[in-house]
Amino acid sequence: MADLSKVPAHVALIMDGNGRWAKKRFLPRVAGHKKGVDTIKKITKRANQLGVKMLTVYAFSTENWKRPEQEVSFLMKLPKEFFAKFVPELLEQNVRVETIGDLEGLPEATRKVLKQAIADTAHCTGLILNFAINYGSQDELCHAVQTLARQVTEGTLKPEEITPDLIGQNLETAKFGSLANPDLIIRTSGEERLSNFLLWQAAYSEFYFTERLWPDFDEGDFDQALAVYASRQRRFGKVLDTE
Repeated sequence: MADLSKVPAHVALIMDGNGRWAKKRFLPRVAGHKKGVDTIKKITKRANQLGVKMLTVYAFSTENWKRPEQEVSFLMKLPKEFFAKFVPELLEQNVRVETIGDLEGLPEATRKVLKQAIADTAHCTGLILNFAINYGSQDELCHAVQTLARQVTEGTLKPEEITPDLIGQNLETAKFGSLANPDLIIRTSGEERLSNFLLWQAAYSEFYFTERLWPDFDEGDFDQALAVYASRQRRFGKVLDTE
């Protein structure tokens, strides 16, 4: 059971292993993605129960377009089924849906479903369920730099006025204020890399890697990740008084 006094405010999830889960069962890869959606629902509910304020799930990266066309098509249709069934539950639990990523680069039907879920839950004041979809951290950083470069060219900003805080204010996560940077990043399936996810924001995040494939990841696994997080001391480059 997680130490509720040390529950991370923002947890980010790299949901890896859907394809391997399906392969182990001699099923098509899309079966793993469908099962993985059920895991999102379970973990969202558990995070909300524990007092997590924001959950960011890496739903679809800018690199995922390179996957087989059939798989990509299935992933683009998943949000419609997901939100049709889950939005009523999210409303009951006061959960607000948000997104980061290039929504305009998504198929119109997918974009419409996401925007509708955001609108339907806009009044909710509890957990933020943030979908990183068609998201790539390097693209995000490039766009921030381009914005600042334009301001320098226009004469409204001096190069020496560019600070880490200013860069952060121009990232997509800036709208979340104090919750912009994840306290804890969890990656499933045994892989240990960020895969172009929240590169700037993860500067002082804690990491938790597990061999569990995402479709098998459950509330107990989530609690274990939070328990490990609670056992760590976050220094942010400083020396603690106890040292």
